[in-house]
Amino acid sequence: MKEIIVKNYKETEGAVQSANGNSFTVKNIIPQELTDRCCANFVEVAPGNYAYGYHYHENNEEIFYIISGEASVKTRNGDVKLKAGDAICFPANINGSHVISNPSKTEKLVYLDFGTANTPDIVHFTGAGAGMAISKSGIYNFTE
Repeated sequence: MKEIIVKNYKETEGAVQSANGNSFTVKNIIPQELTDRCCANFVEVAPGNYAYGYHYHENNEEIFYIISGEASVKTRNGDVKLKAGDAICFPANINGSHVISNPSKTEKLVYLDFGTANTPDIVHFTGAGAGMAISKSGIYNFTE
């Protein structure tokens, strides 16, 4: 990071990401272009939706901290239920495969997504035969 960054969840603008009838909002805390070692986002997931899809990273570890709501995280070892105040950590390998979803019918899930920002990184969409390479110059999709 080049300088100190202060962000408030409620005051940070978000960008909606949508695909296949699913959507979630990402509120950037530490933009990729401002960091060399870590990245962080606030993420909002509406009831019944999920964020990012089932995946793992080859080169970056992630930590999710639940700010509000409840979550269900699909992992290789089964589903993990989380509530406000819980944190879950994912290693940078296939054992870190995960997707977080909001099982609530009424309450929005809000969590902090924090992790290392090593580039290049290869993200595999577990079981889908697809992925993406992330570098300082951009994101490149591929099929396995």
